[in-house]
Amino acid sequence: MSFTNQEKFVQSPRRWALRGDLLDFTAAPAWGDTASPAVRFDRDHWLLIEDGRIVGRQAAAPDDTWVRKDHAGHLVLPGFIDTHVHCPQLEVIASYGTELLDWLKRYTFPAECAFADPERSRVGAEVFLDALLASGTTSAVVFPTVHKTSAEALFDGAARRGMRLVTGKVLMDRHAPDGLRDDVVQAERDCIDLIDRFHGRDRLAYAVTVRFAPTSTPEQLAMAGALCRADASLYMQTHVAENRAEVAWVAELYPDARSYLDVYERVGLVHERAVLAHGIWLDEADKRLLASRGAQVAHCPSSNLFLGSGLFDWPGASFNVSLASDVGGGTSLSLQRNLQDAYKIQALRGERLTAWAGLHAATRGAAEALRLGHEIGGLSVGQTADICVWHWSQGPVAQLRDGVARELHERVFAWMTLADERNLAACYVAGEPML
Repeated sequence: MSFTNQEKFVQSPRRWALRGDLLDFTAAPAWGDTASPAVRFDRDHWLLIEDGRIVGRQAAAPDDTWVRKDHAGHLVLPGFIDTHVHCPQLEVIASYGTELLDWLKRYTFPAECAFADPERSRVGAEVFLDALLASGTTSAVVFPTVHKTSAEALFDGAARRGMRLVTGKVLMDRHAPDGLRDDVVQAERDCIDLIDRFHGRDRLAYAVTVRFAPTSTPEQLAMAGALCRADASLYMQTHVAENRAEVAWVAELYPDARSYLDVYERVGLVHERAVLAHGIWLDEADKRLLASRGAQVAHCPSSNLFLGSGLFDWPGASFNVSLASDVGGGTSLSLQRNLQDAYKIQALRGERLTAWAGLHAATRGAAEALRLGHEIGGLSVGQTADICVWHWSQGPVAQLRDGVARELHERVFAWMTLADERNLAACYVAGEPML
């Protein structure tokens, strides 16, 4: 699947209707509730779409003024929202044998150096965005590299596809190799230029993007905080408390800070549009701060298991939690595969993650945490038609399991556990077919 040439887009009719089993959420499901009133499931219904937005949902077939796309017997969900994923890391996915800090030095930083080349950034962005769509992810919060051109390529590629994308040039001015460091003055100029050109254009938004506290000087963090204070509509994305060795390093670098999160809080980076990845090793004061600020943690279950970072305390989170793949620390862009791993993490902690809590975090929950619930994350009238159609089962094992499911949660949980990108039958962004 490739959208590198404009003529490869196929235009949908202005008014069309999609038939299938519609599933989304009207509120946040309670932890552990398998019969949640927050679940909205309309079997064999029609979703009405006009000019890229949802205008209705009904049991009866629409009249002949609507072009009909019949996906009867398929599961229809809002497009997934991946709240933390690294574009340049696709080529280092499934790299062997290290924890976070060594993994960055051995695999990630060398791969990111290549994105200084504009053509490499362009090609990388095209492959990455197509891979997101092929996994059923229609919106994302994305890390490019320190190079301005890598952010430009992502913005341009997402705009051509009509995607909702949040990204921004990575800030790193120390503890990184040659070719991956910037400086405070030039980085600020680059951020301001990118904000002026892309923030609020089409479905794009800018995120002040701090790699993590160890790779930014206090001066650079202060600059990042000033950008956020100057424009409250900007997002902020970074990493926090992913790995115990990382937490100890931050404590050495910032001895006056109360905690890792406090390093960001002291310069104004913890706010309602802040997306902090991982958050495994947060203390109770950190959790209260995140909740009071309205910030979110992007939970990256596959990455946390693959790198041996730790087991995230999801039910103990008093703050917003969304779902993320973190590729290449994670092992798949498929958010179903990440939900499989999220379930295993909670099982190891003596908890059980329902399909409802998991899918909510990948759709409505993520959208609301991003302050975009009016636009994405659901199948309600007025929302943008970012929609994915899924086969309920693929292959003899999944078909057998699906055939004996006794009630809705059992069926959806089996789908969440056994499905991946191979189950995707169709993908629409703002009502336009992407697959």
